[in-house]
Amino acid sequence: MAGQHELSAATIADEQAIFRLAHLYAQAVDRRDTEALASLFIEDGVIDRNGNAWHGRTALRGIPARLDGLYASTLHTVRNQTVTVDGDTAEGETYSIACHLKRPEDGKQVRIDWGIRYQDRFTRENGAWLFAKRELIVDWVETTELPIAP
Repeated sequence: MAGQHELSAATIADEQAIFRLAHLYAQAVDRRDTEALASLFIEDGVIDRNGNAWHGRTALRGIPARLDGLYASTLHTVRNQTVTVDGDTAEGETYSIACHLKRPEDGKQVRIDWGIRYQDRFTRENGAWLFAKRELIVDWVETTELPIAP
């Protein structure tokens, strides 16, 4: 019996490619790979957090250095994602938990975890899905003091 929630093979393939794009984003950010990060966006792609936006691939290449200045390391996990595909564009929401490890200071090590919902817009260019815009919404923050490893 056909239901209203059945998806075509093409739609499933598009959703899987977009889900993979979110994983590649997490990997590029955590590895501080400027070129990989920029390549996941259209030429004038945007990342926006509370009006603090990076516009275009040149600006996006600066994000890894900014993260390096703030954190010893990060670990972004990709959780559930919902996407609506409309031809060569799509919109969706991607959940993430991002762990940020501060550099040790005053004998303390702090980890800051963020519960994130990305409001995403995607564009297919030359057969590949890319981010057009990622709006970062932080729903919650948890800070944990960790022992410093000997």
